[in-house]
Amino acid sequence: MAVLAPGTPAPEFRLARGDGGTFTDEDLAGRTSVLVFYPFAFSPVCTDQLQLYEELSVELADRGDALYGVSCDSSWAQSAFREQLGVSSEQLSDFEPKGAACAAFGVLHPGGFPQRALVITGPDAVVRWSYQAPSPGDLPGVELLREGLAAASGEAPVA
Repeated sequence: MAVLAPGTPAPEFRLARGDGGTFTDEDLAGRTSVLVFYPFAFSPVCTDQLQLYEELSVELADRGDALYGVSCDSSWAQSAFREQLGVSSEQLSDFEPKGAACAAFGVLHPGGFPQRALVITGPDAVVRWSYQAPSPGDLPGVELLREGLAAASGEAPVA
């Protein structure tokens, strides 16, 4: 299965938040949201990716947009990962049932972890832009994410 294409409504899903709460498809409504699917907390490429995306945190906040990291790691591991990296993006866990949300978004690797993928939804919770890396070891850079945000909002790419 491939990552959800633009124009597809976000599927119903449930992810665990670090505080024990639940994040669902309803939480996507009302703002542009970036879901960053990554294979494993504390792995080198995932560490680099989330630190790179932190560069956009002020820009996203100014626009009212949100960025969320999603993996199949436990919420405890993700909280420790976020704390160690010092990043502001909330980390969401697809641990139980493992990989269900990733499968719904079309990014579950046969090995039981998320493919490295980006999904941007609009305030209507419809996918506006999506990207799946050729392999879990390929890092989609900040410029690609900026291009995705521009495409999702109908703006010219940010230089």
